[in-house]
Formats: sequence, structure tokens, C-alpha cells
Amino acid sequence: MTGVSEGAGVSEGGGELLEPLARVAPGERGATRIADRVVAKVAARAAREALGPLHPDAARPYATVVVHHDNAHVRVHLELDYPCDIGARCGRVRHQVVQRVRALVGMAVPEVAVQVERLHLPAEYGARHGRTR
Repeated sequence: MTGVSEGAGVSEGGGELLEPLARVAPGERGATRIADRVVAKVAARAAREALGPLHPDAARPYATVVVHHDNAHVRVHLELDYPCDIGARCGRVRHQVVQRVRALVGMAVPEVAVQVERLHLPAEYGARHGRTR
């Protein structure tokens, strides 16, 4: 005898349990926590998708995120070509960030603040108006 009482859920070597294992309720299994920096990377990538091709001198968009419960408050920093419809481009970025974060991370995004860090003029525009870099 091995010191284990019969009926304690131990198999007799045939690969079968004597008693079925207790099922754990979904609420007691644990939780998945997604780091803020992961959500920030998803948001930055979504902003990049919404902007399309960038000016050659423009930095890639980046994001900062504060997650509270299942809500992600996002701030996206980006650079744009000028002249352009700044409001429309920022609106596309907001929309894309909300959609992608919701789809990929499963969080609601009640706030997306878009901060335009810099505007890039085309080289010929600056030369035509007597401006140099």
C-alpha cells in the first residue's frame, strides 16, 4: 500500500481518475492583466495605420496610456505634413485607435487626446516662400 486512501482522486494506473476533478468557476480562474505599455504600442500602431505615409523627416507616432479597470485613456503624439486638414487627420487617428484597442485588447477607450508635435512643410513650399531649414 502507498499510504493514499482509496477514492482520493488518484488513479490505479489505468489512466482513469477515481473521482472527477472539480470544475473551477470562470470567475475564480484568475484574470489577465494587459500592461499599459502593450496598450500604448497598439494605440501607436493604430495611429500609424490611420496616418498613412509619413513625411520623410517625421518621427513615428507614439502613445502614452493610463489604464483604469477596463478603460484605456490614450494620448497620441504625432507629426503631420502641412498643409493638410489637421482636424480630419486627428479624427481618423482617434477613430482608428478606439477601434483597434477595442478589437485587439478588449478595452474601452473613452478618451483619445491627439497631440500634434510638429508640422512638416514640403521642401518646395519652404523654398518658394523664402524659407530654409
